Amino acid sequence: MTSSSHLGGHFTFADGAITVNRMGYGAMQLAGPQVFGPPKDEDAAVAVLREAIARGVDHIDTSDFYGPHVTNQLIRRALHPYSDDLVIVTKVGARREADKSWPAALSPKELTDAVHDNLRNLGLDALDVVNLRVGGVHGPSEASIEAPLTVLADLKRQGLIRHIGLSNVTQRQYEEARPIAEIVCVQNHYNLAHRDDDPMIDALAAEGVAYTPFFPLGGFTPLQSSALDRAAAALGATPMQVALAWLLQRSPNILLIPGTSSVGHLHENLAAASLAIPPEVLAELNAIGSGAQG
Repeated sequence: MTSSSHLGGHFTFADGAITVNRMGYGAMQLAGPQVFGPPKDEDAAVAVLREAIARGVDHIDTSDFYGPHVTNQLIRRALHPYSDDLVIVTKVGARREADKSWPAALSPKELTDAVHDNLRNLGLDALDVVNLRVGGVHGPSEASIEAPLTVLADLKRQGLIRHIGLSNVTQRQYEEARPIAEIVCVQNHYNLAHRDDDPMIDALAAEGVAYTPFFPLGGFTPLQSSALDRAAAALGATPMQVALAWLLQRSPNILLIPGTSSVGHLHENLAAASLAIPPEVLAELNAIGSGAQG
């Protein structure tokens, strides 16, 4: 098993109830093409999940709208009954249509049904962390999140949710959420080139709140940069490994959930947690987000 020091070290959530290795695993890519339907090889998907756990991963990100239902059912098949130290983070607030679209699903009934779907398909009595996904396809909106978050807070009081996080939100929405429920993590779009959340990351770090970037490698448009390529060549790593290592060095509250459907690629991602970027290379990489480098 890979030691925790080789998975980016530990992070303890602000309430002290959860400690995880900073390098986790995102299950989205285990579903079929466009995150819809089953994978071509379900046994291979199961093997990736089991290998992640064998390598020390103790934090899996998922959602019942991946597939839909597919990734949660694969997680249950591969890992249930779950080890006591495994933290499964899911999200609600969207649904999948037959045309593969991702419409919002934020009504009280939709949110409640989504929590129960996650519980059933994961085989759990309570969900470790549920992120409320809001905003739109292209990023956060400024709409109030009081109503949907109040639904999740009530489900937490019922014992169906242990902890609440937010996804695809602004700093203002985070501030709106704090009187309604304790927020243990924020999951937003962020990577080496997409740096809009720099101030939020620093503010959350000061509060001990985790920040989990989605699309850490660029998502549907993989990161491409001559500076990143040069850094990878200098460090004897792949550009994507360098991009992940940069995130771990960016702030101690950043948790990573890179996804893959390949055991070999999983090993590459996890190895990034052991990659130390020297200051001169780090400075060149930092310039990517400022637009100073191509």
